[in-house]
Amino acid sequence: MRRVGRLHVITDETLQARFSHSELAQLAIEGGADTIQYREKRPLSTRHLVAVATQVAEICRAAGVACIVDDRADVAFAVGAAGVHVGREDLPADQARRLLGDGFLIGGTANGLAEARAVFATPVDYIGVGPVFGTRSKVNPAPRLGLDALRAIVAESPVPVIAIGNIAPDRVAEVLEAGAHGVAVLSGVTCAADPAAAAARYAEALASFLGGRAGST
Repeated sequence: MRRVGRLHVITDETLQARFSHSELAQLAIEGGADTIQYREKRPLSTRHLVAVATQVAEICRAAGVACIVDDRADVAFAVGAAGVHVGREDLPADQARRLLGDGFLIGGTANGLAEARAVFATPVDYIGVGPVFGTRSKVNPAPRLGLDALRAIVAESPVPVIAIGNIAPDRVAEVLEAGAHGVAVLSGVTCAADPAAAAARYAEALASFLGGRAGST
C-alpha cells in the first residue's frame, strides 16, 4: 500500500533566494517533514528539472522520506521519486498512473467539492485541498476555501485529504479536526527565518493532535 505522509513541505526558490530546493528539503526533513514536494514553476529545461529533482530525491531516500515531484510525471519517473502531484493543467492522473505504474504515489488537486468529486474518480492516492485559509504563494489564487468546505470534501473523499493554504502551526489542529489527513506547507517553512525550526513546529502540532487519537498512524 502506498503510504501518504502527514507533513508535506513544498520547496520553492522564487518566494525566497536564501536556500536551494535541496537545502530546503534537508532542513524540512531535519524539522520532521515526512514528505517533500519539489515544486518548480519557472520555465526551466527538463534537464535542469531532472538534475535538481535528482538531488532532492537522493536526500529524501537517504532520510526515508517521500519525494513528490510537482506537475511533472516524466521528471518523477526519471529520478525515481516516490510520486507526482498533478493539477488541472498537468498530465491527467489516469495517464500518470499508466506511465508511472502502481508503485508511485499520485496526488490530485481540488479547490472545491465539485472539482474534488471529479478527482475522486481518478486513480489518485491523496488529494490536496485548498487554499483553506487563502494563500500567499500565488499571484492569482483560487478563492479561500474555509473549514466548512474542507469538511464537506473530507466527508466524501475515498482517499486521504492534505489541506493547504496559509495554515500556520497553531491552525493545524482545527484542520485535522475537520478531517484532513495532514497538511502541505510552502511559505510557512520556506520563507521562515529558520526552515528547520518552522517545520518542527508543524511536526509538533501534528504529533500533539494525533497523539490523543486512537489509530492515528
